[in-house]
Amino acid sequence: MKSQYFPFYPICFSLLILLGISCTKSPESKDILRHSQEDPLMSALNIDVLFSDSGKIEARLTSPLFNRYGGATPYLDFPKGFKIYMFDSLQHIVTTISGNRGIRKEYTRTMEAWGNVIVRNEKKQEQLNTEHLVWEENLHRIWTDVKVKITTPDKILYGDRMESNEAFTDYTIFNPRGQMDVKKDSI
Repeated sequence: MKSQYFPFYPICFSLLILLGISCTKSPESKDILRHSQEDPLMSALNIDVLFSDSGKIEARLTSPLFNRYGGATPYLDFPKGFKIYMFDSLQHIVTTISGNRGIRKEYTRTMEAWGNVIVRNEKKQEQLNTEHLVWEENLHRIWTDVKVKITTPDKILYGDRMESNEAFTDYTIFNPRGQMDVKKDSI
């Protein structure tokens, strides 16, 4: 009987070397596959989102950049600014809110805005300017604890802080200054 030589050991050794080389992670691939807690789960450019209830549009949100973060307290980040349009039942814009940066905390349904924050009531033609604003969606309330400027069609008011309903139709200014109307009967 003639013995045939089968190179079993050299082939197995070659396969192990190939497997070892192909499974080695290069530094570049490791960085691509790794996701840190600081990285957003999702990002989008030039978003335009409509919020509706029972087929009626209640609000519209636009932003040049949107990032969504996860974890124990998920939030949405608008690092390049945002604008929110709020509509009445007839689909007319009632109020707009804009800022240079915004963060919306998903669980608490709270949104904070920073930098050149403008709230505008389109029906009353009144505008709030401030550097920081908090919108508590569940309470339908906006407030700030920094200086404010409120411009109406006939006057400008200044204050140290402010509270209002989210439509900016009923507000309270703390430590108000500026031109104020006083009724004769109240003096």
